[in-house]
Amino acid sequence: MQKNTTSHTPSFRLNYLVLLSLCSICFTSFAEQTDTKQRYQLNEHGDLIRTPEQIATRKANMAAAKLLPVAPVAFPSDKQLIDFFLPIPRQSKNQPGRLWGSDAVQMRDPANGLESSAPDYCYWDGQIVKADDGKYHMYASRWDQSYPHGKGWKVGSKAIHAVSDKAIGPYKDTGLAWPYWQDGKGHNVIGLRLKDGRYAIVSSEITPGNVFVSDKPDGPWDYLGEIQTAATKLNDTEAATGLARYPWNGFMSNVMIRIRHDGRYMITPRSTAPLISESGVLGPYTIAGTRAYAEIEGFPQHFVEDPTLWYSGGMYHMVVNHHPTNRSYHLTSENGIDGWKNRGIAFTKDQDIFKYDDGTVVKWRVIQRPTAYLENGTVSHFLFSVIDVGKGQDRGNDKHCSKIVVVPFDGKAFDKYMQSLIEKEKQQNTKSTLD
Repeated sequence: MQKNTTSHTPSFRLNYLVLLSLCSICFTSFAEQTDTKQRYQLNEHGDLIRTPEQIATRKANMAAAKLLPVAPVAFPSDKQLIDFFLPIPRQSKNQPGRLWGSDAVQMRDPANGLESSAPDYCYWDGQIVKADDGKYHMYASRWDQSYPHGKGWKVGSKAIHAVSDKAIGPYKDTGLAWPYWQDGKGHNVIGLRLKDGRYAIVSSEITPGNVFVSDKPDGPWDYLGEIQTAATKLNDTEAATGLARYPWNGFMSNVMIRIRHDGRYMITPRSTAPLISESGVLGPYTIAGTRAYAEIEGFPQHFVEDPTLWYSGGMYHMVVNHHPTNRSYHLTSENGIDGWKNRGIAFTKDQDIFKYDDGTVVKWRVIQRPTAYLENGTVSHFLFSVIDVGKGQDRGNDKHCSKIVVVPFDGKAFDKYMQSLIEKEKQQNTKSTLD
């Protein structure tokens, strides 16, 4: 949501379309100039091996994507999603001295969210589930701080459980969720409550897309199985490649599972395409549509990731990150499947996302994996995975690391505002039709 301050003149749209076309040409060239064998060569860790030509193409794509202007909004708005973020209450009243990290993050609250003080571990991902006993359980990933970031999440990432008396934290790491299964391996870790009342943890990105369940929020966790996708025409077409899984190894990525308002399980993966299960949490899931942003005029079509999805105020919301421009966009849909509209910038990395109740603002260098936590049907907090330096600068056994930050959110005011905005949009559309 944002003010419609940009004048979308014909020249503006032409320049935008030219940049968008350059990106599309690069990606089309990438697909046409490389054969299947080259595209899907993997190393010992399962990572895609790119040829020098592919690497050059990707760099060109990234350079073009960085020049893209802000995508035009569907309807003018005077507020952004970030306007509903609330100041972070400090849990640590006395700063414990020098913390790990750069000078820019020294004034953070180490008792917020999930953080390793030494640091012994680097934390990533994170989703909160409130249990029947009133405690807050976070499911996340971690790797040993001896790894640099770029290697840690690929080869050392493991799924963990943490618990707190408050949603804001501090969270205590209670250990690996499933040490018996591939030594605890897990990434893109999320948690949820199933329809039958059981608790579930999901891993993807470095695993195919696996689900573990327990009758208790702190485990023990039993392996339920691998998420299945149905064999339908859309799933099998070349156009659907990458909508549900990586084509080179069949792994799912950035999996977000929600129970829809109609009771069905829905996965929002990295692609943002809706995957619907008519049965259980394992599926089979059918690809019910294309990427959420595919038909939004002027919206970036590449380098979009980390979607978080939720239903509140009678509509579906999605926040997705376009990392070349460090912009996260807010989209809405009536049914969560199609008809998505761009509501503008949710937040940017340069904005004051991490503002404390004493007025202190902390600037993290990397801000990813935004995840909405809902309580009583509205969003009450957002979780972020953050690093104090660039990913390439976060090396092993140094003073730099990653943690999970929890930011309060005024979900009731947000829902009320969005309902009002949608009503104004409908009235405007009705008036335009009559005119």
